[in-house]
Amino acid sequence: MVDYTPPLRDMQFIMNELAGLSEISQLPGCDEATPEMAAAILEEAGKFAGEVLAPLNQVGDQQGCRLEDGVVHTPDGWPEAYEQFCELGWISLAAPTAFGGQGLPTLVSTPTWEMWFSNNLAFTMLPHLNISQTKALLIAASEEQKQTWLHKVVSGEWGSTMNLTEPQAGSDLAATRTKAEPQADGSYKLFGQKIYISYGEHDITPNIVHLVLARLPDAPAGVKGLSLFIVPKYLLDAAGEPAEQNDIRCIAIERKMGIHGSPTCALSYGDNGGATGYLLGEANRGLETMFVMMNEARFGVGVQGMALAERAYQYALDYAQTRVQGRNAVTGTTGQPILTHPDVKRQVIGMRARVMAMRTLLYTAAGWFDTAQHHPEKAIAAKHQRYIDLLMPVAKGWCTEVGNEVCDDAIQVFGGMGFVEETGIAQYFRDARITTIYEGTTGIQANDLIGRKLLRENGATLLELMDDIRATASLLEQRDTLSDLAQRLNSQLDALQTATDWLLAQGKDGMAQVLAGAVPFLYLLGTVAGSWQMCRLALAANKQLTNGEGDTVYLHNLQQLARFFLITYGSQATGYATTVCESGEVLLAMDTEAL
Repeated sequence: MVDYTPPLRDMQFIMNELAGLSEISQLPGCDEATPEMAAAILEEAGKFAGEVLAPLNQVGDQQGCRLEDGVVHTPDGWPEAYEQFCELGWISLAAPTAFGGQGLPTLVSTPTWEMWFSNNLAFTMLPHLNISQTKALLIAASEEQKQTWLHKVVSGEWGSTMNLTEPQAGSDLAATRTKAEPQADGSYKLFGQKIYISYGEHDITPNIVHLVLARLPDAPAGVKGLSLFIVPKYLLDAAGEPAEQNDIRCIAIERKMGIHGSPTCALSYGDNGGATGYLLGEANRGLETMFVMMNEARFGVGVQGMALAERAYQYALDYAQTRVQGRNAVTGTTGQPILTHPDVKRQVIGMRARVMAMRTLLYTAAGWFDTAQHHPEKAIAAKHQRYIDLLMPVAKGWCTEVGNEVCDDAIQVFGGMGFVEETGIAQYFRDARITTIYEGTTGIQANDLIGRKLLRENGATLLELMDDIRATASLLEQRDTLSDLAQRLNSQLDALQTATDWLLAQGKDGMAQVLAGAVPFLYLLGTVAGSWQMCRLALAANKQLTNGEGDTVYLHNLQQLARFFLITYGSQATGYATTVCESGEVLLAMDTEAL
């Protein structure tokens, strides 16, 4: 195993120079989040990630989970590590102080989750579910429900899940069959099955709080008839402690390609009279609340994609620096590490460039979350919320797809040794593959981007965002050493404008062609957004160089890294635009009977 090196310098540079940590610390409720405090938190989080979580990663992969007599047993060391995680307060960093949280900004907590995902994705999925559920409970729970459940969820004392998928429904929630029958005491009895439930059953926490989508007897058809219920594994006694086991049964755990240490469960509700649940929020409006939890989870999955890419990059860099092989085709020398070979250097630098593009985008978005929540000027808060809503499918879809690409490239750097399990790099490739699937596949994210974000508002927010990106290009033009970046960024914006205009012109009348290009459009917007953030990175580095601040070698490299990203990956924007505008007609002309 390659020792983990927390990328603290990159993290802090982006937080301070791009995501606006100092400005966020001036917002109401964020005053404790100084750059100095953030640096101390990240340093400790990095130690926990490297010293506690990293050694368990391969253990979880090799041992997996096992189901015995209805109980899921997690890998060795999982319960003890989780206890430490909770005792140190890592789950509650960004949770409200009213329920035992620390109330820190999302911008401060996001890098900590990156480090934990980097070192043990399967383990970290458990506490991250609590973060997502906290958001749903805060928005929809009654005051009594908040007092009953939130303290335990925020602290991590009890586990959390989200129950959407059913065997016959897949991603089509309109086909949900799980039913909820009202009882005289105000509770409900639930009957049905849910699948793909991460940590739906385990031996780590003394209780598990399930959020379950189900239908009331008089519910309308489709997604408008779904309600959301709190359904605990154990019902609570008068003191609020776990007592009688609820009518929930784990009937299977999945054998998976990756994340072996995370139990993916099939749960049966109501085999013996009905599982007791409590309505969360309004009847028939459960999907709205569940989407709050899903959006939080989707942002987290985007961070997962970037985090696994960072770890894969560290593995590849270490191997490329130490593996000696072959004759350098340029210099003719032998006995040199493979990093001196131009193609290997291209792959490694390409990995770092893509990681940085994802990180700058995700950290900037984390800052938008904080501004949207805390800024006293409604117009400013609303603008940042619009950007979050627009780019959430990109944060999830593009970052996970790119994360997979980086993990794939890491195996290529290792060559034959990457294909065997001995080096450990294969696990990151296997683990990363799920990130493009769960919490909504890339296709679902792309359809959401087109239908709910672009067409619904006739492109207004995207056009607003593009104006901000053009403003960055203008700043680049004012710096002689970065003017070439301005030209490249403007070229990408032209491609995005062309694709956007075409999509808006097609509208709902040409929906088949529009959706045929939805995923390429998501890639296009992700590429432009990543290029935009890398240009902002170059500007920040240039400013420090001009002022005689910082490490000149590091700052020069950041500028070159931005240039490499725009040349190597940003140049793909034109191709994506062509695909968006032209592939749909060809696709529709093809007869599936001939396939």
